[in-house]
Amino acid sequence: MLMPSKVKHRKVFRGKRRGIATRGNTLEFGDYGLQVLENCWITARQIEAGRVAINRHIKRNGKMWIRVFPFKPVTSKPVEVRMGKGKGDPEFWVDVLKRGRIIYELEGVDESTAKQAMKLAQRKFAVRTRFVKRDK
Repeated sequence: MLMPSKVKHRKVFRGKRRGIATRGNTLEFGDYGLQVLENCWITARQIEAGRVAINRHIKRNGKMWIRVFPFKPVTSKPVEVRMGKGKGDPEFWVDVLKRGRIIYELEGVDESTAKQAMKLAQRKFAVRTRFVKRDK
């Protein structure tokens, strides 16, 4: 499971999810990519599930880059606990994505294979995404 090895603060504020991505919104490494079209939180489990789906489809051919990492801890209190007594413990890790951000990149496979692999990865997220390719 993806998670940082060390963080400065164990619990963080929830923050705002608005605006567009100014960094990480273009293809830098591969020829094909998966781009987010809405602002969202993406969990470490979703990132891993998408990675596994892509790798299974491309059968370990080509090269894949994961352009996101879950740095933000999400806390929750146990079930049936009274109000108060502070904030809950970290339960899982997320990355805050703004629209336009690239999640995965692929190279070394043909376009139809890349498109199908990204379609399989799209189903792992509860957010709209699109397939993008590099202009040659």
